[in-house]
Parts: sequence; C-alpha cells; structure tokens
Amino acid sequence: MIPKLPIAEWIQAIVDWMGIHLAGLFNVISSIIEAVVGFFSGLFMLPHPLVFIVIIGIIAFMIGRVQLTLFTVIGFLLIDNLGYWSETMNTLGLVITSALVSIVIGIPIGIWCAYSKSASRIITPLLDFMQTMPAFVYLLPAVTFFSLGVVPGVIASVIFAIPPTIRMTNLGIMQVSGELIEASDAFGSTSAQKLFKVQLPLALPTLMAGINQTIMLSLSMVVIASMIGAEGIGAVVYRAVTQLQIGKGFEAGLAVVVLAIVLDRFTQNLFKPTQKGKGRVSSKQKVWITSAVTAVILIAGASQYFVGTDHSASGKGNAAANPVGEEVGYKIIGIDAGAGIMKSTAKAIQDYNLSDWKLVEGSGAAMTATLDKAIKAKKPIIITGWTPHWMFNKYDLKYLEDPKKSYGEAEGIHTIARKGLQQDAPIAYEFLKRFKWTPEDMGEMMVAIQAGTSPEQAAKDWAEKHADKVQKWTKGLQPVNGDTFKLSYVAWDSEIASTNLLSYILENKLGYKVTALQVEAGPMWTGVASGDVDASPAAWLPLTHADYWAKYKDKLDDLGANMSGVKTGLVVPAYMDVKSITNLQDNGAEAAPASASTEDFGKEVGYRIVGTGPGAGH
Repeated sequence: MIPKLPIAEWIQAIVDWMGIHLAGLFNVISSIIEAVVGFFSGLFMLPHPLVFIVIIGIIAFMIGRVQLTLFTVIGFLLIDNLGYWSETMNTLGLVITSALVSIVIGIPIGIWCAYSKSASRIITPLLDFMQTMPAFVYLLPAVTFFSLGVVPGVIASVIFAIPPTIRMTNLGIMQVSGELIEASDAFGSTSAQKLFKVQLPLALPTLMAGINQTIMLSLSMVVIASMIGAEGIGAVVYRAVTQLQIGKGFEAGLAVVVLAIVLDRFTQNLFKPTQKGKGRVSSKQKVWITSAVTAVILIAGASQYFVGTDHSASGKGNAAANPVGEEVGYKIIGIDAGAGIMKSTAKAIQDYNLSDWKLVEGSGAAMTATLDKAIKAKKPIIITGWTPHWMFNKYDLKYLEDPKKSYGEAEGIHTIARKGLQQDAPIAYEFLKRFKWTPEDMGEMMVAIQAGTSPEQAAKDWAEKHADKVQKWTKGLQPVNGDTFKLSYVAWDSEIASTNLLSYILENKLGYKVTALQVEAGPMWTGVASGDVDASPAAWLPLTHADYWAKYKDKLDDLGANMSGVKTGLVVPAYMDVKSITNLQDNGAEAAPASASTEDFGKEVGYRIVGTGPGAGH
C-alpha cells in the first residue's frame, strides 16, 4: 500500500519558514491594512448617521433610479434604528479595504493573464484552488502570520474574493474584437495606448462584473472573519448564533442584507452604459462624480485625525498614555462572546478593576494558533485557558492566581441526556451514568489526536489499552441489536476525545449504531432538551454552561460528572514572570517582581488577553 503523503507536514513546514523569515514583511503589511481599515471605518462614522444617509442617498439617486434611492435610505435608516450603525460601518470599512486590495492586485494579474498564455496556464489552476478551498482553511494561516483582529480577516477575504476580478479582467480583454485590435495596430497605437484606450474601455462592463462579485464575496466573509477577531456586524451574527438569539441574529442579518444589496446595485450602476438622452448621469459625469467623492473621502478621512479624535490612552481623556496600549487599542482578545469563560473574564476585568483592558472575541482555533506563534517567538501572551486541554500537554503553561474567584471553583464535565432516555435506551443510559474518567486519561487521547491519529483510532487504541476501565463501565450490560443512538458535542478537544470514546464503546461493546453531531454549545443543549439528540458528554457545570443549565434543566437529565476537577482561568507561558491576575492592575494587590512591574507587564503583553470561541464557557 502506498504510504500517505506528508502534505500536512509540508504545509506546516512552509508556514513555519514563512513565519520566521518573512515576519518583517508581514508586520509592514499588517500595519498598512490596519491603517486603511481604520481610515475607512473612521471615515464612515465621522458624520452623523443621518448626514451619512443623506449623502449616500444623493449618490444613489445620481447613479441609479428612485427605487435604489428609496431602498438605500430606508435600509440605512433601519440599520441605525436597530442599533447596528457602528458595527455596520466597521464591516463596510473591512469590505472596502478587501475589495480595494483585490482590485489593485487582481486587475494587473488579469491583464497579465490576457497577454501571456504561460501566465494564464499557471494562474488559472491557482484561482480554482482559491475558490474551491473552504474559506475556514484560510483563517489559521492568516492568524499565524498576522495575529488576531481585522488584518487576518482582510487577508482571508482577499484570498477568497480576488479570483473573480482576475478572471473577469482576463475574459473582458480576451473578448475584445480582433478587428478592433488590428485597427488600433494599423493606426500605430503603442501597447499601452491599445490597452488603456481600446481594450480596457471595451472590457469595462465585464471587469465591473468581476469587481461586483469580489465585493459580494468579501461581504460573505464578514461572519467567518469574526471568528478570528474581526469586529463588525459579522461578530454580532456569530455571537447571536452561538447564543441561540434568533431574533438578534435576524436583525444583524438584515444589516448584512442591506449592505450587500446597496453595494451590489452601486457597482452595477456606476459604469453601466446609458442610452443617449435617457441617462440621468452620463458615464463621463459618473467618472467626475466618482473622482469628487474620492476627493471628499480623502479630505474627510484626513480630517478625522485632527478633528474630534481622542488620542489619550484607551480613549480616556485624562488617562496616562501607554504607547503599546495605544498601539493595540487596549484589547483583550477572547473567544466567542457567548462562552462562559468570556463572561468570567469580563467579571475578572470588573473585579480586578482592569479598566484599560477591552475584551475582543475570537475562536478557540485562533487562540491556540496565536499561542503557538507567541511561544515559538518566546513572546509574552495571556490566554483564557481550561483544563483538560492538549495545549497543557504541548506547552509549559501556568494559570494566573485568581484570589477573587472570578472564575469560580473547579468545575466538572457532565453527561446530560434527554427526558425518557432511561425508558427508551436503558443500556445506553446506565453506561453513560457509569462513564467517568480523569484528565490524565483524556490527555492520552488528546495528545494522540494532536500527533495526527484520527479521533476514531485514538478512541480504539485507548479502549484497548484500558480494557479494565471499559469492562467496569459495561459490566453486566447486555448488548442491543443495532439500535440507533445520537450524541452531540462541542468541537473542543476534550469533547472530541470523550465523544469518540463513547461512540466506540457504544458501537463495539454495546451494539448501538451511533451518530455523533459536532455543533456549537447552544445547539448542543437545545438538541438534548428537545429530544432530537439522546445525550451529550460535554456539559461544563456549574459555571461555564450556567446559562444553558438555567434554561434547560427541567427538560433534560443530568447524569453526573464524567470528569471532575476541571479548571478555567487566565493562562500564561511559564517563562512569564507573573503570578496573579492582580499583577495586571495599575495598582495590584500583589506587587509583581521588580523585573516585571505591573505597568511593564501590561506594556509587555500589549494589554491583551487571548481567548477561545464564543461557545466556550470560560
């Protein structure tokens, strides 16, 4: 049998090499993109929302019809009324930046492909790859190179959205009539004259269609980008999904729809050919309008740095300025907003009076990628952590002491089951009640999975190695004959391990046919409570999933803790000279060692706490 190609190892080696040798370039790119996104976001929020709506309504009337004007005005009034104005403007800044980068890079590449068959043969398969690769795959490399925040969101959006601009530019130029090309050659046109005065003007409708699709694809990435810390309306949608807030998710979705339709119609109408005498604004006038609007944008954007801008630290007028704090915006990078650990961290910020720190959402994968990058570079970092987790097996980490108990006492991971399971599936019910293991047991499986073993194989290996424990859990239980059984779990490493082990034992020892569903925390609890799922071994209680327990405790059965003594809190690498959350205060109760004073430590980490995803309870 042919051995498996080590593609994952090759890709990891390439990423590691780029992270080491191109770090300076990535820092420059990050600074530029962050400045551009901040420029546009600040620009769009500079005028009062009603003034902005009037301006964009006038533009809509000049380039479109009355219907477009009415939709634009009503749509943006609705966004303002629902309270999502700043989030929508942040998203608009991200989309405009992504589109501009895609256009600036994509059009020249499209022209190159039109002029060079060799380039076209090489680039076309790359575009196929970029368009068909799942967008989520781009998130981790983006985080690895550019940390968390809006910059990796823009990078991922550009990779995902640039192919249409390249393809349509190439197609538009290739479709220009050969007779026109011959005529331009006959009149002695240079290559540049032929390109800019013949080919590009004739290819403009096709090129604009590509730009339109690029903008739409950039907008489709806003929710995905929110998983790596990009702020905006996508973060609101993601937060609502993880917290099962259907109404709020629909409201935020309406803002995305309005933004998408307006951008789509604007780009469609901006350079649409008009019949002589019928157009409200000619193509030449549209060019002048576009130029004037661009000039106004540049002037207004520049003015935001001189008018009404608070340059004090954290935006607090009298607060002492901190260079690193200002540079990172005094942000604490967390996980999903609905996670219990995020609520605990917000409580810790309040309990310890960490007023300069701002909690920003992210995801578990982004957090661990950022941690890995920091540890490889021996840089300081604070994350929201929990045990058991494979990162404690891979890295030398330590919890910060929590004297005020903001993160509560030790928790347990409980198994929950739907009402009636004991009567419908007594064998499975009894097995799940007996199932109890330790963080050390789970750690064996998690390390194996991180080393490349499939979760299914890791479960089989563990069950065979610990046959005595499996025997204890299943003693006296008579196997069934292929009864169906459905488990659900959150895609955390601990739950991946426990769910796969349960699935293996239920199928191979007790005769069930098991389906395991990977979902977010909210849908996991809802599925068990509604009876759509039989059980889940992934309920963190009493703190992490406290809100879900309060909501659904009367609709399901708690079979007890399958693991005790789990922990959540703020975690740092062992090489950092800090012991307690109090060391993060301006006037902490515990004085940090002289080599790492509270102020220096805050500066050292850039006033950032890196967390996991919103569905986690930490």
